[in-house]
Amino acid sequence: MHELGITRNIVAIVIEHAKGSKVLRVVLEIGKLSAVMPDAIRFCFDVCSKGTQLEGADLEIIETPACFICRECSSEIVTNEFFVQCDCGSTHLECVAGQELNIKEMEVA
Repeated sequence: MHELGITRNIVAIVIEHAKGSKVLRVVLEIGKLSAVMPDAIRFCFDVCSKGTQLEGADLEIIETPACFICRECSSEIVTNEFFVQCDCGSTHLECVAGQELNIKEMEVA
């Protein structure tokens, strides 16, 4: 479960930026193609934040779909699938979204 290590890093980054303030809310953006399971992050967040200024903070996760641009016809394809084909028949696609894992926002007291 690599989500535990990822969540530890998220908590450490938020603590660093909170500069000692109590954290009330953290918003994460997780792409559908990131291979990170949002439910596992939620579980690990409670464990990793225990005893820190994040303890009890709300965790909000925004799951972003994958977005590909066709290199043949420049069409944009938004999907939750890993393997896609453009309507033009091309499989030469560039992934432009869906692999991200970002700390989008944090709210402190």
